[in-house]
Amino acid sequence: MARKGENEYFTLFVKMSEVALRTHKMLTEILTDFEPDKLSEQLERLHELESEGDRHTHELMKRVAKDFVTPIERDDIIALGRELDDITDNIEDILIKIYMYNIKSITPEAMDILKVVGQCCEKVNNLVVEFPNFRRSDSIMKDIVEINHLEELGDDLYIQAFRSLYAKGGDPLEVIAWSEVYRQLEKCCDTCEHAADVVECVIVKNT
Repeated sequence: MARKGENEYFTLFVKMSEVALRTHKMLTEILTDFEPDKLSEQLERLHELESEGDRHTHELMKRVAKDFVTPIERDDIIALGRELDDITDNIEDILIKIYMYNIKSITPEAMDILKVVGQCCEKVNNLVVEFPNFRRSDSIMKDIVEINHLEELGDDLYIQAFRSLYAKGGDPLEVIAWSEVYRQLEKCCDTCEHAADVVECVIVKNT
């Protein structure tokens, strides 16, 4: 049985993944009822969640620095913590880019990819909730495979969104803006897959 101090690592992983889920939910609500004039205020609200995630990350790193014994290798704790933090950061960066490029309406393609990002975040959350039991879990490898499949779906949607954007042409500035937003959306899926890869490596090394 893991000691209390060791369990704290897994608890922090869950807290970080929950922040990512809440950040995605807030972003989805903002883009569903999109009001460009309110973006500045909405960015502040989203940044509060990102800051909460940062606090969990700092707590994780402090524990790694001071604890003599850790439940898994230090490098793996640090790698997973960074990937979980990056998920939240990358979701926030979607809205930052929308604000920076002064985008006035949201494309259906963006919402389709954002939905997949949310599914990835949910699977990552399932993954870290189950992580303390990785040696006995029947579901953790299934979640890793599912995250890989979702990342591939995100890639497909990203490619189609890009093709549609350039096929339609239009205002070059708008094309540039959406190119950056689509890249950021796809990056969120990639980061979820990276988090799953870290967990998979831990399983391989410890079973």
